[in-house]
Amino acid sequence: MIGTLAVSITIAFILVLAGVAALVLTWRHRRDGKPSEPNYRAFFMMGTMWFPVGLASMIIFLFLDVSFVVGLPLLVMGVIYLSIGLAKRDKWNKRV
Repeated sequence: MIGTLAVSITIAFILVLAGVAALVLTWRHRRDGKPSEPNYRAFFMMGTMWFPVGLASMIIFLFLDVSFVVGLPLLVMGVIYLSIGLAKRDKWNKRV
């Protein structure tokens, strides 16, 4: 009982700390007044990584008689990231 409570408090503390850090970084970025556009090439690269991982996990889980739906979110995230990256291909940042 106490171990579960300690884990719950630790997770809550980490989430609050991450939220505060995100707020501070967002506030600092907006204060500088530099509007920035997302790096759509990064979306494409993430999609090329998530899509095969999701497909492979679905196939592996299918053969192991585990619900292959476990890998479906990874596959869907890969397709979404690939779609966003390819749709905005003309706006890719040129840096490598």
